[in-house]
Amino acid sequence: MTTFTSSLPDDLLDKLAKASSNLKMPKNKIIERALNIYLEQLDRAAYEKSYKRMANDPDMIAMAEEGMADYFELLKEFDKE
Repeated sequence: MTTFTSSLPDDLLDKLAKASSNLKMPKNKIIERALNIYLEQLDRAAYEKSYKRMANDPDMIAMAEEGMADYFELLKEFDKE
C-alpha cells in the first residue's frame, strides 16, 4: 500500500476524528471508504451523461433501432421452434 499525504481543513479533520472515534475505525479507513464511494459516484455520473448524450445522437438512435429490428427477427425465429 502506498502512503499519501494531504492537507484538510481543520473542521473536516475534527469531523473525521469524531467519526473515527464513534465508529472505532481508523481515519485512513474512513477516508478510503469515502473516496471509493465518491469515485463510484463520479463513474456513475459519467455513465449517465454518456447515455443522455447518446439519447440525442441520431446516429446512435438509428443503430439502436436497427439492432431492435434484428432482435425482433430472432424472437420470431425462436417462436417458430
